[in-house]
Amino acid sequence: MTAQTSIRDDAFSPEATASRVLRQEGEALNRFAENLPADFGLAVQTILETQGRVVLSGMGKSGHIARKIAATLASTGTPAFFVHPAEASHGDLGMVTQGDICLLISNSGETAELSDMIAHCARFSVTLIGVSKRLESTLMRAADIRLTLPDLPEVCSIGMAPTTSTTLTLGLGDALAVALMEARGFRADEFHVFHPGGKLGARLAKVAQLMHGPQSLPLIAEDSSMSEAVLEISTRGFGIVGITNAAGQLAGVISDGDLRRNMEGLMERRADQVCTRQPVTATPDMLAAEALAIMNARKISALFVLDSQDKPVGVLHIHDCLRAGIA
Repeated sequence: MTAQTSIRDDAFSPEATASRVLRQEGEALNRFAENLPADFGLAVQTILETQGRVVLSGMGKSGHIARKIAATLASTGTPAFFVHPAEASHGDLGMVTQGDICLLISNSGETAELSDMIAHCARFSVTLIGVSKRLESTLMRAADIRLTLPDLPEVCSIGMAPTTSTTLTLGLGDALAVALMEARGFRADEFHVFHPGGKLGARLAKVAQLMHGPQSLPLIAEDSSMSEAVLEISTRGFGIVGITNAAGQLAGVISDGDLRRNMEGLMERRADQVCTRQPVTATPDMLAAEALAIMNARKISALFVLDSQDKPVGVLHIHDCLRAGIA
């Protein structure tokens, strides 16, 4: 049987349908937010205290949602993975240990393929979190913790395709993940550990990961001549040179712009007479995206990176950020 591809010739409007679906699903989420499952806080606390992993499973559309929730949990500090219920019945139950938590999703609560996982949890005292709209279902009766979904109609025209139910389940998974993140105080730098690649990974990179180290630093002493300063700027290629005091701290910088602004009698002056004092700088643990924003705002192309004693440990050029995909 092939799907129909013809467009209805009555007053059907795709835009009106889209608006109705999104509005009704949004209303369903609002109703859910006002009436959270009684066990939600217990679920969060139990997951926080577990020494194992959160094992998610579901069949069909619930399985797709379970995969997404597992991925979100794993990327935000809660070890989690998905097990297909059919594969679980053929050996993958060995992935579930006594220290784990099983989170099983079934809209009806009567998904036959989950029966072996339910029995496994009971046999080995594995904590079971059930997600279903039917509190009296087989899954929810077996569950230690019950996250009950609102029994709201699907928004499709025949009232059968998983739409509202999957949206509510996905929202519940996001709520769990964010609650766990906030309970743990999960930080952006920890998020980067699990997202080292792609655009997101680039934006979470630290200055220390992109900067040029001590061996590349363009530095001269305060009493150096301007001929030494120009030579250092030209040799290092960053368009900037740092001026250090006797303690090795950054006392100022000379940029290409400083050279242009001080052309008259430039070579008869010392570096400390031309440099810009109290320059804007970065720290090694600053996000590279933040450093790039500073450079864009100040219309400069490079920043010195200082340690806690204000001593230069690196230099970051705007091109380093662009090459890393930070924009």
